[in-house]
Amino acid sequence: MSDAVGFDLDMTLIDSRPGIHATYRALTERTGVFVDADLAISRLGPPLRSELAHWFPPPDVESAVSTFRSLYPDHAIAPAVPTAGAREAIAAVRAMGLRVVVVTSKLGRLAELHMEHLGMAVDEIAGDLFAEGKAAALTEHRVRWYVGDHVGDMIAARTAGVPGIGVTTGPCTFDELNGAGASYVLPDLTGLPALLREIAVGSGPAA
Repeated sequence: MSDAVGFDLDMTLIDSRPGIHATYRALTERTGVFVDADLAISRLGPPLRSELAHWFPPPDVESAVSTFRSLYPDHAIAPAVPTAGAREAIAAVRAMGLRVVVVTSKLGRLAELHMEHLGMAVDEIAGDLFAEGKAAALTEHRVRWYVGDHVGDMIAARTAGVPGIGVTTGPCTFDELNGAGASYVLPDLTGLPALLREIAVGSGPAA
């Protein structure tokens, strides 16, 4: 198995905000519990249940998670689009002889729906993981660099002992990503191919 570059999903590889916004609105309609969709999509990254805990009483959170996930395919998949440079970044990773692995807090089967809909082929998807919880998957899949938009992604990379590459396409700023241990921070994925080629020199060949 060759080495890999790991990517977070939401706001790293895809802009999923419009569809997630629509899903939160559908959740409000289904449950009668108001969720401020504008606020919720401004802080994507942590696990879904963490967000829903702001709106539902503790005994109802898991039920809300299940309902949200049942609504997700019909509301969130079609509106999502690749972030700037995402397709080119995946192509660049493959051109380097490396695998593409998605490690995300989103449920794996929902992440797969996004990749299939957008025609973005990846080698592995590990879902329902966040921050330190992503580290084992990064190690298992031989991820050499992990790319993400959230401080939790930089914590994941640091925990796994690999460089974290931050992108400011999500809720976290340059300073926040840098402060969380990012080895590099980019405005978006358009600069990733050049960065990977630069830092791959001297890091040893993929095996």
